[in-house]
Parts: sequence; C-alpha cells; structure tokens
Amino acid sequence: MAMASPSWSSCCASTSTRPLPSPPASSKSRNPWRASSGRRSASGGKRRQQLSIRAVAAPSSAVDYSDTAAGAGDVPSLKIKLLSAVAGLNRGLAASQEDLDRADAAARQLEAAAPAPVDLAKDLDKLQGRWRLVYSSAFSSRTLGGSRPGPPTGRLLPITLGQVFQRIDVVSQDFDNIVELELGAPWPLPPVEATATLAHKFEITGIASIKINFDKTTVKTKGNLSQLPLLEVPRIPDSLRPSTSNTGSGEFDVTYLDDDTRITRGDRGELRVFVVS
Repeated sequence: MAMASPSWSSCCASTSTRPLPSPPASSKSRNPWRASSGRRSASGGKRRQQLSIRAVAAPSSAVDYSDTAAGAGDVPSLKIKLLSAVAGLNRGLAASQEDLDRADAAARQLEAAAPAPVDLAKDLDKLQGRWRLVYSSAFSSRTLGGSRPGPPTGRLLPITLGQVFQRIDVVSQDFDNIVELELGAPWPLPPVEATATLAHKFEITGIASIKINFDKTTVKTKGNLSQLPLLEVPRIPDSLRPSTSNTGSGEFDVTYLDDDTRITRGDRGELRVFVVS
C-alpha cells in the first residue's frame, strides 16, 4: 500500500535592483555603512542608506525525501499516512499497481519507525482480540483467495465481500478468519447475507513468525435467514485437491505491532494491514 524542487518566490528579487554599496577604495578600516549614514545632505538632514536585497537562486537539483529515516516520534503520523494510502481501495480489491507500490512504501516507513522490532515472546498479548482487515495486497488479484486459489470477484459470481476480521485467542491458540459475504439470488429474492468463519490453530515459529493450520469452515446466515442452523462446510480430502489448491495452512511475519495497528507479510509476499475492531 520524489518531491518536486522547492519553488522560490520572485517577490524578493523585485524588491530592489540596486547592488549593495561597496566600501571606498581608500578606506580599509572604515565602516562603509557608518560613513554613508553619517553624511549630511545640503538641507542639513541625514540621508538614509537604502538597503538592497539580492535573490538567492533555487537549488539546481530536487531533494528526495522519500527515503528519509523516520524516528519513533513519527509513528502516529506514519500510521495516518499508511491508512490514508489504503483508504478507498476496498481492502485492496480496487488497487492498481501504483496503489500497491504506495501502500507498500508507507508500510515500510512505519515498520522502520517502530521503537523496536516485533518480538512475539514479549508482544504476544498484543495479538489478542478482534482485528479488522483494512488492506490486503493479495486482493488486487481480484479473487477472494488473494494470492491463493479462491472464487473470483466481479460479475462471474454474485458474491460481494463485506468486512473481514481476524479473531485471535493467544490462550487457546485459536486464529479465525471471519468474512462477511452477500450472495446474489434470482429476482425477486433478496440477496443472502452470511458470515463465513475459517477456523485455524496457530503456533509461533520464530521471533515474529506465525504458522496457521486450517481446522474447519462454518457458515452462518444473517438477516431473514438468521434462524437457520450453523452450517459446517465439508472439507475436500487432500487427495482430491489440485496441487495448486490452498491446503488451509500458511505462514506470515508480523512486521509491525502495537495496541491498535498490525502489519503482516505473508509467505507469498502479500501485505496485510489490520486495525483493532
């Protein structure tokens, strides 16, 4: 998820075109300003010295601030910059390549400005809770599976992606991906609203690395069909899955973590940004 050269106003250049007066050739120690200001006119009054201001030329080359190192004090502003970069991208579904590059650069700046690298041995409690996905670079592939196989978005299938959450319990090691969906139905039937929960278990595999293992998928209808019982989706046997299919497990690194913001980078290069829900 370079700045232009500074522009210099020409107003200063137009203040005066007269050059600064030079000291007399015969004077080596006299102050030329004092000599000039002390000279009286014919009317007996002192004549004021007029100062002239020269314009300073603009630098010949642009200054690139994009790689300027940010300190820990810049974290709040960098968080706002990152959230602004991914705003309006529909969690990444509407992201162009330029949007992807901008979001990645903003995320890297925030990662670099963190007071200390993520250490899940000390920061594990910060993972606890419900997190809302605000951006995933993988969704730019226009599939709900992101960088992994999944149903396409758009007109091929009448599926509208709603909010996406992660619910993490560090005690039970539950790691659930919760997806709100709207499924189209033939007219005049209204669309069906449902929440799919992809349940996982997680384990810490490194200082800032997490591995998740798929458990099951359940679907709960909402709205007019909310009284229907919870449906558990049967899992396709691994022997029947294509070799490129998502087996439900994955790994990722937590590259930034504080009380309300989390950045992760997955094993397939996807960048995800979450905020506390």
